[in-house]
Amino acid sequence: MITKQQYHRLMNEHQAHGNISVSALKADTSRPTARKYVRAGKSPAQLQAKHTWRTRSDPVSGIWPQAQAMLEAAPELEAKALFDHLLLSEQQCGEVQEQHLRTFQRRVLQWRLQQGPDKEVFFPQDRSPGQAAQLDWTHATELGIRIGGQRYDHLLCHVVLPYSNWEWGTRCQSESLLSLRHGLQEGLQRLGKVPLELWVDHSSAATHQIASGLSERTFNQDFLSICEHYGVTPRTINVECPNENGDVESANGHLKRRLNQHLLLRGSREFTSEADYECFLGGVLNQANARRSKAVEEELAVMRSLPPTRLSEYEEVYCPVSKYSTIRVKKVGYSVPARLIGQELKVEVSENQLQIYFGRELLLTVPRECGDRGVVLDYRHVIDHLLRKPGAFERYRYREELFLSPLFRQAYDQLIAQHGQRHGNLEYLRLLKLTSETNIVEVEMMLVEYTCPPYPAWSVEGLRQLLLPRASTSIQLTELQPNCHCYDALLSSSQEVPHVQ
Repeated sequence: MITKQQYHRLMNEHQAHGNISVSALKADTSRPTARKYVRAGKSPAQLQAKHTWRTRSDPVSGIWPQAQAMLEAAPELEAKALFDHLLLSEQQCGEVQEQHLRTFQRRVLQWRLQQGPDKEVFFPQDRSPGQAAQLDWTHATELGIRIGGQRYDHLLCHVVLPYSNWEWGTRCQSESLLSLRHGLQEGLQRLGKVPLELWVDHSSAATHQIASGLSERTFNQDFLSICEHYGVTPRTINVECPNENGDVESANGHLKRRLNQHLLLRGSREFTSEADYECFLGGVLNQANARRSKAVEEELAVMRSLPPTRLSEYEEVYCPVSKYSTIRVKKVGYSVPARLIGQELKVEVSENQLQIYFGRELLLTVPRECGDRGVVLDYRHVIDHLLRKPGAFERYRYREELFLSPLFRQAYDQLIAQHGQRHGNLEYLRLLKLTSETNIVEVEMMLVEYTCPPYPAWSVEGLRQLLLPRASTSIQLTELQPNCHCYDALLSSSQEVPHVQ
């Protein structure tokens, strides 16, 4: 028996030279074997007898009719699960053994190929350079990114050119219009040109439902204004048909796999800041795009130029400061300094932060919180007022926000156990005051010693003496040196010296 490649080499050499010995030598086979195939003029597959008989009895013949009926009723059944079910059946007990599993799996595969349901067919698409860009969001929490020791839950707004596979991604918190605007503009600015069309799915950032109970959706006005500014034609996919936006859907998985590989090579998923992580993300994307430069040049040649201005990436809202020293932005509360109570503030809401203004003056910048409830409380805004009203802390609505970390919660419980409820609350408020005057890291380093067994007694005043020792001040007295010549001059003077009785 010779291989197909040996047979073709043998026949070609024999046709060229007509010498069996030379042909057999070049085909790496023996003369008798070469002579057999030359005389027969048939390939090894044609000469081989078809194996149509069984060499042993069929071990799964007893369960196959029942298995076939179950497969026809539920084609998605897996061979292993079906085999285990039939193996435990009382009717077939003893007829089938565990070692027949592989035979049963081959029989199921043969049935699927001959009678099973059709699989989904994918149709490759021809893309035109510069025609379209596709945008989608993908969850990136699975990457396990940590910033400052805390888990960083986020999404990536992903822009992809289907023709060249050029891509860009920006981190965001939600599938919002702000993240769409920021992600699209970052991608277009990096690219330097604008395609003809923009493809998106039916995210609420771009579309809205026409009427209740209807599945038909149309583009919202805010999204259309972005497309009008850049001169792109918006297009969307059918409802529940993500395959129509398949290029970016596929690229989402490729991007996260590429990021995961670079994180493994980096040796750590810890970043010092969001800017540090942003730099890492940009480096990975630039490296991937560098290999697509030739196709990108074809796209840039037919794309239009960017508009001269860039859209603002924030929304302006006006919020009154309540008597609780908080404002409410996008259904989330944020604390502000108490001196602003009663004023109306302008807030520029971007995807990741809030910039709070009074008139034209920037007062403070705070990170934006996701969700539609709760409050983001800065303890430094209320600690002085709580110290003046310590009784309010016991039932304060946002009391849990004042436990800055699990270590602070342990310290609070220990203070309550040692000093009682009332004095323990006051001591904890003094601890927050000390933290505002020093640094949370320094305070936590000291608390580690007091919140571990055997739980020594301690007070905030003692902690203050360690962190903020008072400098001892001594009064320097000037030594008096009397001048006797003044008295001699007074006695020798002829003037009368008045005195008081």
